[in-house]
Amino acid sequence: MIDDIGSEQIAAITAYVDTEALPPERRPTAHILFGTNQARPAEIAAERYHQGLVPLIICTGGVNRHNGIVEGRMFRRLLLDRGVPDDVIRYEDRSANTWQNVEFALPFLHEALEKGLAVTAVCKWYHRRAVHALKTLTPDIGGFYAITWDPVYAGQPVTRESWPVIPDGRRRVIREWQEVPRRVTQGGFQDTNIADGAWR
Repeated sequence: MIDDIGSEQIAAITAYVDTEALPPERRPTAHILFGTNQARPAEIAAERYHQGLVPLIICTGGVNRHNGIVEGRMFRRLLLDRGVPDDVIRYEDRSANTWQNVEFALPFLHEALEKGLAVTAVCKWYHRRAVHALKTLTPDIGGFYAITWDPVYAGQPVTRESWPVIPDGRRRVIREWQEVPRRVTQGGFQDTNIADGAWR
């Protein structure tokens, strides 16, 4: 358990799960929003759309098990409310997990790649399963990026610094740290790491 590990291992875990690999400053990329019941991914995508950096936004997520919202539809509505045109938005509303977020969005990811767009994941900062699912299910993705955000659970932001002392954060970060290498070893995930500023 996390109670038994020291600051060096906490730092190593944080570094391992941290998915952030920002796209080049002025390079437009397609953004895929990984399902959640929190609004921040849509806010990020809308802000970047209005900066001319997101010609295609892919929303993912089915029914959220905590509050019953349909995540992909919620993202679409939030984007429309923030002035993003409907023809920029694609969404799936059936997925129940990270793998399905990508699986059910594959037609839209292929559309982005056919348009010559690189892909940027918008995901929680520790959501390393997201980048491995993208690499595994979209083997022709090339170098891709990740913009991250800090989720809030029980009113507490789970950050790179705070996660060891927040039970909801600790559980989620440790899960990523344990599950991703196991699935890579077992062959369920393709390995991927950051090189030259992108996941490859």
